[in-house]
Amino acid sequence: MVQLRHIAHNKMTGSRPVAEYMVNPGRTHAQNPRKGERMQRVITYGTYDLLHYGHIELLRRARSLGDYLVVALSTDEFNAGKGKRCYYSWEERRRMLEAIRFVDLVIPETAWEQKTHDVTRYNIDTFVIGDDWEGKFDFLKGQCEVVYLPRTPDISTTQIKGDLVGANKSR
Repeated sequence: MVQLRHIAHNKMTGSRPVAEYMVNPGRTHAQNPRKGERMQRVITYGTYDLLHYGHIELLRRARSLGDYLVVALSTDEFNAGKGKRCYYSWEERRRMLEAIRFVDLVIPETAWEQKTHDVTRYNIDTFVIGDDWEGKFDFLKGQCEVVYLPRTPDISTTQIKGDLVGANKSR
């Protein structure tokens, strides 16, 4: 069952409100996975367009660092502001992420600046992102642990798109 909660309109991007979806609504940060211990919460960010095994591996490794994984999924409007266009809509990408057993909560990423707020709002213990961002999010170290995971070798969305374009040109 998916539980829908609305979040506030983002004045910075001018985007419409996007819902946040809790994939496993029975689990909350207040529940302890081990007697006497606080649930360890992890967050990661990304676009997750053309979902591939490198994404799955990142999500698996991120979840292994805690008990509850929050994925902040870049909205279509936020991606447009970065000059990116996705094949799948935010809603479609959200549904794909929800189907992955490592993901507990999907929230919208609407601005670069929201990370500090998200860490506080969702009681995050560990911020995880690929090592291609090494050092870029060290400013969060005062709030939580910051982990830069090595990329999965030989796979990326950019590579897939390039391979598909090349394959179509040779036809």
